[in-house]
Amino acid sequence: MAEQTEGKIVGVDVGGTFTDLVLLSADGQVHLSKVPSTLDNQAFGVLNALDAVKADLKDVDLIVHGTTTTTNAVLERKLCKTGLITTRGFRDVLELGRRTRPQAYGMFGEFTPIIPRDLRLEVPERLLADGTVHTPLDHAAVQAAARQLLETGCESVVIHFLHAYANPVHEQDAARLVAEIWPNDYITCGHALLSESREYERGVTAAVNASVQPLLQRYVDRLARELTAKGYAHEVLVMNGNGGMVSASVVAREAAKTVMSGPASGVMAAAYTGSRAGMENLLTYDMGGTSTDVALIKNAQPAVSNEIEIEYAMPIHVPMVDVRTVGAGGGSIAHVNAAGLLEVGPMSAGATPGPICYDKGGDAPTITDANLLLGRMGLRDGAADDLLARVEAGLEKLAKPLGIAALEAAEAVIRVANTHMAGAIRMVSISLGVDPRDYALFAFGGAGPLHAAALARELGVPKVLVPARPGITNALGCVVADLRHDYVRTVNQPLEVVEASDIHAVFAGQIAHGEALINKEKITLTGIRHQCSVDMQFIGQTHLLRVDLDSATPTVEELQARFEQVYFDRFQVELEDIKANLVNVNTSVIGTRPPLDLSLLIDPAARRKTVTKAQTATRRVMFDAQWHDTPIYWRDHLPIDAKISGPAIIEQMDTTTVIEPNDSAAGDAQGNIIITIGGAS
Repeated sequence: MAEQTEGKIVGVDVGGTFTDLVLLSADGQVHLSKVPSTLDNQAFGVLNALDAVKADLKDVDLIVHGTTTTTNAVLERKLCKTGLITTRGFRDVLELGRRTRPQAYGMFGEFTPIIPRDLRLEVPERLLADGTVHTPLDHAAVQAAARQLLETGCESVVIHFLHAYANPVHEQDAARLVAEIWPNDYITCGHALLSESREYERGVTAAVNASVQPLLQRYVDRLARELTAKGYAHEVLVMNGNGGMVSASVVAREAAKTVMSGPASGVMAAAYTGSRAGMENLLTYDMGGTSTDVALIKNAQPAVSNEIEIEYAMPIHVPMVDVRTVGAGGGSIAHVNAAGLLEVGPMSAGATPGPICYDKGGDAPTITDANLLLGRMGLRDGAADDLLARVEAGLEKLAKPLGIAALEAAEAVIRVANTHMAGAIRMVSISLGVDPRDYALFAFGGAGPLHAAALARELGVPKVLVPARPGITNALGCVVADLRHDYVRTVNQPLEVVEASDIHAVFAGQIAHGEALINKEKITLTGIRHQCSVDMQFIGQTHLLRVDLDSATPTVEELQARFEQVYFDRFQVELEDIKANLVNVNTSVIGTRPPLDLSLLIDPAARRKTVTKAQTATRRVMFDAQWHDTPIYWRDHLPIDAKISGPAIIEQMDTTTVIEPNDSAAGDAQGNIIITIGGAS
């Protein structure tokens, strides 16, 4: 397989605090930048990152962009006004949901549906579950409903009928009728986005899509105009939440698929990096300035789920990398709650004013401030003389109600944050029947390598993989990501009545459609591959299990055997007397990009011949309430095969890596640092 043959490629990821960029040239040159995010208009942050590397856009052949535009809009409820046209008697499906509670054991909670009740209109129509027409669609009622929604100021509309997954004819007819009077293309049909039987999940997914469509379209159009004005002559690709990418010209059609695109790009970079390093089973740990994202990678394949709920009553049932998020980042604020207990996050100081040590006016102690006071991070050149004293004063205010000293408070902040993040990692491992001791921890993000060794020790993980550029890994994920299209088709039949030939036909159709879309893209590829799977359950159960397949032509007996094995692996229980149900048929069609030489992310000419020559200082660092004189290394100067014993600190442009006492670290040929945890089993 040939190395990267395209010209200059830019990967740019917008996070909650920073916008990260990597520019790669065919001749091996690498340029990096990290600038504050401009959340009011993310395009400005992208342009600032390009300016920081002095990119001449006339010479750039490809820009791949991971964006949080849709994620932020959904979580902050800054959505476009959207209406719903649905089957008579079912307008409250989006609000009734599954009758769960925001807090399982609480009596209080809030839930606001994406589309309010007065904008959810009903029309006469009804299909039965087998797709046959029971009540014809009332065409006049559809257009009357559309006019009413327009009069209320709706910008987009959802057409969501009860059994459209079985037969989309009514939704298709309604879309055609609405399009005759709707002033734009923001018309979402539930079946087109998700051909799934569950009307609540299908409806919420469609509602999310419609309510963020205009926002995403305006953003990518604005970004494309700005890039074109600066000389960029090619297409922009946008990361999807499934870890693939799609052209900016069509991304808004299925805008819901871009939710979680930022975290997904980092996981794809982790899978790529781990595979090249010979470590295909990873727990990814991305700690940024605002939050921490964790995910599971098995056999170099990130876990992808169709059943992600990004917050209470917000199921988005399109394939997305299964990333779990907790509100603990470098900027997370530490405080004492009303009960007198120390809490860390989810409130964040962000990039402005930021932690106290940013010296931008922040006065609330954060995780970053705690790391600085403990010596794990150093002050930047030119920092104010009294900055460290101000950081200590901020932590003293936190410590006073706890009855401890500032240093003890700093250690407590780190321990609480680590406990919180370890819990998130357990969610994607132990809770799914995976033993963390069989995996390596892939630490990235601006703050990930600071905490990785401590987390690995708590979880029993034996090794930590720190990539060459942890702080811009999400941007790197944009560069190495493949083209990808995912398909889901609901069957929902007992396995004993399923005809294998029907399943083979569904797989064949999905593969053909995906290959046709990929072949339209003007991107250098090394091949196209397929991943086929089914979602199954025992009859009478609610939750689904994903069953991966080796081919697109499985037998019914093979489906049964594989499902039983997956069920046993997850629950350690055999249910031989209960029949299986085939719910969904899934296909991922993936256009594989050329590989990248990761060792070039650090300039080979900058490396020194010995570890000693890479040492820049010695600093007192606190570990477990004890001060240690700790050598400080500049990573770009370390030999590629460096070997280091802890305690040690490795600094670089985008992050700081902590090697704790009794741990050891070694470089590999890909430019990674592998930390071996002392005492890990």
